[in-house]
Amino acid sequence: MSSLDAGFYFIEDENVPMHVGSVLVFDGPAPSYGDVIRLFVSRLEQVPRYRQKVKALPFHVGRPVWVDDDHFQILYHVRHTAVPSPGGEDQLRNLAGRIFAQKLDDKKPMWEAWLVEGLEGGRWAIISKVHHCMIDGVSGTDMLQLLLGTEQESKLPEPKEWTPAPTPSTLDLMVDGVRDAVLTPVQHLSALPALARNLRSFSEILDFGKSVLGSLPGTARRLFTRAATSLNGPIGPHRRWVWARANLAEIKQIRKVTGGTVNDVILAAITRGFRDLLEKRGELADDMVVRTMVPVSMRKADQHNELNNRVSAVLVNLPVGESNPVERLRIIREQMDDLKSSRQAAGADVLTNLSNFAAPTLMALGSRTAMRFPQQVLQTITTNVPGPRVPLYMLGRPLVEMFPYVPVASTVRITVGIFSYLDKFTFGINADFDGVPDVQVLADGVRTGFDELVALSAE
Repeated sequence: MSSLDAGFYFIEDENVPMHVGSVLVFDGPAPSYGDVIRLFVSRLEQVPRYRQKVKALPFHVGRPVWVDDDHFQILYHVRHTAVPSPGGEDQLRNLAGRIFAQKLDDKKPMWEAWLVEGLEGGRWAIISKVHHCMIDGVSGTDMLQLLLGTEQESKLPEPKEWTPAPTPSTLDLMVDGVRDAVLTPVQHLSALPALARNLRSFSEILDFGKSVLGSLPGTARRLFTRAATSLNGPIGPHRRWVWARANLAEIKQIRKVTGGTVNDVILAAITRGFRDLLEKRGELADDMVVRTMVPVSMRKADQHNELNNRVSAVLVNLPVGESNPVERLRIIREQMDDLKSSRQAAGADVLTNLSNFAAPTLMALGSRTAMRFPQQVLQTITTNVPGPRVPLYMLGRPLVEMFPYVPVASTVRITVGIFSYLDKFTFGINADFDGVPDVQVLADGVRTGFDELVALSAE
């Protein structure tokens, strides 16, 4: 595993399952369970990680490694269930929330898929969950498209025989781990000159650090703006998961009048959702923000179909204290423009790569400690993954919608995942069950955020 992938593996505990997921809704009739099994089996050759499990080394003398599961059983990973009548969105969301709240078995390949029947209108769904140490949002989309096709009729290829590779002995892996712990820092040291050249000069790394520490105004000022407090707190084992929707046509209409990017408009609508939530809680103030981490994909064109994490991140203040929706959008647009010009995402990726210097044992302890340490800097995570713009099918059935699931962790009780498909945007809002009983207010507020901007752009 890379250091970042291993970090996602190490921070998991009984209350923080670290998998990403999605719910895919199809028009019926539902395929047979056997056909779904055959589809997965026929594709496993293209995703070898799905037949591999994690082997952690004693005392974490090396990063965890992937080994073939010599007892792999597809029937364990692909499951079959149904929702109770009437099979509406509430029943599907409640089922998905329970499934997403459960940890994956780390003694087996860390993924599951559930065929769900009984949806109203003759529809059916696939609920999928994959551990974050295997994929990030972009590589997860790539793997998803292996199961979905662009043609309505498709013939399944014959599955090929698979023989698991022998598992290396623990002693051999420990020797490799010690060697890696010694050689990796040396290799990264030798790469520093090239890394510095990519940032024009090594002093630019120092300038980035100074900006975070507060000697430069933009990013530092955002870190010290008054943030909401009730959004942070301890996390329990259960989850509430709700949805919201938007479409590309209304976002284009808004942009035509207000300017900005699609992502700017989406963040403005999410800001309205958090504003409504805090107002209902009696916490809203004029100068308040909700600080969100926005992951940025650093994956290059030739790095798709890789099962790993290649992400960086930027911090954005959502101006929930501002009552004017157009002004909220302007504030967000200026922040995003500033972040792009200041190259914060590039600097953050440098710091992510430098984590490879950490010895695996320290990284394991550090990852856990960082995610448990109480903090008020960050209130939520917002991740927007662009999906396909062409119709997709599974076993000849058209995909109608898909909703993303992003895990909560540390003291961050709410995450917002956004997925685009065709001309639609879907929002999967995940929240701690006990800490955010009013999460539906947030989801409704996101939809209100789009409605008010559309109304203002039509005037």
